[in-house]
Amino acid sequence: MPPDQAPVLETKSSTMVLNSSRLKYVSLGVLVLQTTSLVLTMRYSRTQKDLGPRYLASSAVVCAEALKVFTCILLVFKDSGFSVKLMNRLLKEEIVNKPLETMKLAIPAGIYTLQNNLLYVALSNLDGATYQVTYQLKILTTTLFSVFMLGKKLSLHQWISLFLLMAGVTLVQLPQSTQDEQKSLTASSQFVGLVAVLMACVSSGFAGVYFEKILKETKQSVWVRNIQLGVFGFIFAMTGMVIYDYDKIRESGVFQGYNTITYIVIILQAVGGLVIAVVIKYADNILKGFATSLSIIASAVISYFLLKDFNPTETFFLGAVLVITATFLYSYQCKPPPLITVKTEN
Repeated sequence: MPPDQAPVLETKSSTMVLNSSRLKYVSLGVLVLQTTSLVLTMRYSRTQKDLGPRYLASSAVVCAEALKVFTCILLVFKDSGFSVKLMNRLLKEEIVNKPLETMKLAIPAGIYTLQNNLLYVALSNLDGATYQVTYQLKILTTTLFSVFMLGKKLSLHQWISLFLLMAGVTLVQLPQSTQDEQKSLTASSQFVGLVAVLMACVSSGFAGVYFEKILKETKQSVWVRNIQLGVFGFIFAMTGMVIYDYDKIRESGVFQGYNTITYIVIILQAVGGLVIAVVIKYADNILKGFATSLSIIASAVISYFLLKDFNPTETFFLGAVLVITATFLYSYQCKPPPLITVKTEN
């Protein structure tokens, strides 16, 4: 290599590292904003009575899946050099001509569809902050499925973090107040919300690890895989909507109760899967831990000051601290000790 080319290659390498570093923090910020906004907006849309009749959660899931597929198609179109011909050829080769590979995505798609509907149920019966902290149990379920399905081995500090996580979630679920307004919340409603979020944690863990296993076994684009997921998700969501809400749809239509907040929820839910894909590509587990922790804090603060549907107590703060600590501890990567070279005299 000529000497004058070395500085050019070094400059390009430095630029790529700098851009990658910027994308890490941009994706981190977007993930925090998306996670916090989705939880609070969904909670607000399902609890506020002054917005009119409730929209159908099943209908919102269908719209979110359709929007996600449309967005991924646009991204594949961009990656194909804005060529419709190349995009069609790519989609045909990777989706139509590989039916067995495509059908593998039916399993996580169905589970994700169930999970999305469970989140609506959970947020309709739990306050935003409690939901956000409890939903971190998906770290535990994801870890367990990773151990059994991917053969992943955990270090001691990661197992300790899981026990801290369990302790934190237990504290959060303790009775938070003895005020009459807290007693007015029915136990059955809280139980339904708790069961829904726990089922969402299990489904999230299994579907996430299953999807990761598929991605590691193939070389397909993440956007193509999301299109496959979205198509199956749309079919399952549409089927569920017709089965469970047929009478309501026949009476008032699919888009009953829709307003600006509803559309925002749908957009945030669709963008969520794409943001996670970007974070996985450009960030690492430590940054995802930052995003999770910051979203918990932001949700609790906003839920207390703006929505006024949450009254934090000492046990909640202790539980939240444990969950945040567990998130950082689980994501922490132990660095090997530096090599020590011993010089010997001849």
